[in-house]
Amino acid sequence: MKHFAKLAAAALVAGAMGTAALAESLYAPNLSYRTGPFAATGIPLMNGQKDYFEMLNARDGGIGGVKIDFAECETGYSTEKGVECYEKTKGQAIVTQPWSTGITLQVLPKTNVDRIPILAPGYGFSPMADGKVFQWAFNVPSGYWDAASMIINYIDNEAGISGKKIAFVHLDHPYGKEPIPLFEKKAAEMGFEFLPIPVGLKEMQNQSAQWLQIRRERPDYVVMWGWGAMNAGAITEAVKTKFDMSKFIGVWWSGHDADLAIVGEDGKGYKSISWSFPNLDAPVMADIKKHVVDAGISQSNETEMQGVFYSRGIVISMILAEGIKTAQDHFGTAQINAEQLRWGLENLNITEARLAELGMEGMVPPFATSCANHTGHSGGWMLEWDGAKFVKVSDLLMPDTSDYADLIAEKAMEYADANTPWEMNEACNVTN
Repeated sequence: MKHFAKLAAAALVAGAMGTAALAESLYAPNLSYRTGPFAATGIPLMNGQKDYFEMLNARDGGIGGVKIDFAECETGYSTEKGVECYEKTKGQAIVTQPWSTGITLQVLPKTNVDRIPILAPGYGFSPMADGKVFQWAFNVPSGYWDAASMIINYIDNEAGISGKKIAFVHLDHPYGKEPIPLFEKKAAEMGFEFLPIPVGLKEMQNQSAQWLQIRRERPDYVVMWGWGAMNAGAITEAVKTKFDMSKFIGVWWSGHDADLAIVGEDGKGYKSISWSFPNLDAPVMADIKKHVVDAGISQSNETEMQGVFYSRGIVISMILAEGIKTAQDHFGTAQINAEQLRWGLENLNITEARLAELGMEGMVPPFATSCANHTGHSGGWMLEWDGAKFVKVSDLLMPDTSDYADLIAEKAMEYADANTPWEMNEACNVTN
C-alpha cells in the first residue's frame, strides 16, 4: 500500500510539472539582421522564419503543446554584435541561429563549451558537416562545398569545364572565402582556371574595378558568392558591361528576387543554385495567410512573400521545428533542453512524405541527418531569372560529396587541433 501511495504521489507531482511545462515556452532566439548593409536580404528571411512560427503557435499551440519564443536579437550582421547577442541569449536558449559565417566562426568554440546547438542552414563553416568533431553545429540542409560541387558539375554537364576560365566574384569576408579550397582542388583535378576576384565591404555597391578585370580576363563563366548589396551591385555591373547573363551563376545567397528586379528583363538568364523554392500553392502558404497575414501579425508583404528568400525563411524554421518535434517524440517531453534538441537535429528525416504532411511539397529537397552527417547534403535546383521571377531550370542536382569528404575530415581535425582541448562525440563514427 505504501508503494502504491508513493506512485500516486509521484504521478501527481509529474502531472503538476507537466502542466507547468506546458505553460512555458521554448526559447529559440534568432540573431537577426534587419538593419545594416545586408538588411535587404535579411528582412525577407527573418519574416519567413517568424511567420512560420507565428503560424505554428496560432494554429497548433506551438509544437507538442508548447509555444515557441522566437525573439530576435538584432546584430546588423556585425560579428561583434552577434557575439553579444549570443552571450545575451544563451542562458535559456535551446538553440542559437548566428546568421553570419563570421558570427558562426566566433561562437562555434563557445557552443562546444556551453553545449548549445548552432543551427546555420546553408551557411557557416563547411567542415561542420562532420558531426563527430562538431557535435553541436548543424549547417543543414546543404553546405557551401555542396553548392560549389553542384555549380561545377552543372557547368561541366552544360559545356564541359576543362579548359574553361571561371571567375569567382566573392565577398572578401569569411563567407565569401568558404568555397575557395574546393574550387582550387577541383580546378587542379578537372583542368579549369580558377580566378578569385574579391569584393571588399566598402566596394559592394561600386564594383567597377572588379568588372573591368572581368572584361579584361574574358572568363567563360562568373560564379558569385555575394551577399546583401554586393549582389545587386554585381548584377547591375554585369548588365552594364554586357556580360552574358546565362554564364553568370550565384550561390543560394545570391539568388534574391529583389536584386534581379532592379535590372528586370536585362537580367534574364542569370542563375542561382538553391536548396529552396517558393511554392505559392503549397498548403503551408494558405495556413500562414489564414493565421498570420489575415491576423495582421506578419511584417511581410505580398511581393516579398512570392520570393525565394521569404520561402527559404519558412523552410529554415520548419527545419528547426522538426528538430524540436523529433526531440520531443524521442525523449517523451515537450519541454526539451538544448542537449535534447541537439539529438533531434542530428536525427532529422525530411522525406517527401513528411514534406507533404507539412504542406511544403517542392519547397526543399528531402534530406536526413545523422550522428556523423550534420549537413544532410540535400542537393538543390538550378534557378534562372526569366525577367520577372526565378524558375527551376533543372531537375534536382546532387553534390558529389566523395570529392570533398576527405577535405571535410581534414579541415575538421585541423580546427579541433587548433582549439584543443576540443570535446568530440567519440561515440560517433562514419557509419552512424
